[in-house]
Amino acid sequence: MIHNDAAFLAVNKPTGLLTVPGRGPDKQDCCYHRVLEKFPDARVVHRLDMDTSGLILFARSPEAQRNISLQFERREISKTYVAVVEGVIEQDSGTVDYPLRKDMEQRLPPKHLVDCVRGKKALTKWMLLERRATTTRVALFPSTGRSHQLRVHMQAIGFPIVGDPIYGTPASRLMLHAQSIMLKHPTTDEPIRLECPAPF
Repeated sequence: MIHNDAAFLAVNKPTGLLTVPGRGPDKQDCCYHRVLEKFPDARVVHRLDMDTSGLILFARSPEAQRNISLQFERREISKTYVAVVEGVIEQDSGTVDYPLRKDMEQRLPPKHLVDCVRGKKALTKWMLLERRATTTRVALFPSTGRSHQLRVHMQAIGFPIVGDPIYGTPASRLMLHAQSIMLKHPTTDEPIRLECPAPF
């Protein structure tokens, strides 16, 4: 547990765990159901990909759910992810501004792609953290919240995230972690920053 008060919770979701239940009895174990066991009033406000680990928020009242959801909708919430990507990036920072849409020709696993005609606006800023022998550790700052945005954007510029089973090379885990989030507290309106350091 990263944060717990009367308005909302923040937990560290492990990689490989769904945020919410999927279809079928084998997809009922999820972060939301685990949180409900201890906090029956928990409500979903956003999601992380199953393969992504890190910070995820749950509201504890209808009012808090509306407040936080509206902050996400208005892009008032700042999120920082840490990733390790394949290849050595020479630049120290950059911006990826490629519109995205769902790949209708591939349903399972769901896939998204860059489409400059029919895609929806997607913007990701990135900053160098560390260059390694064959990989690069970066901080990612999404301005929008499209599905698979960070994974598709990094693959689109030639540096897929290490361990990505869809857009890169499968490994023991996807090296993508939601490390920090900054929002206004849903009841006090005070800025609050939550941290959950990447395990890699």
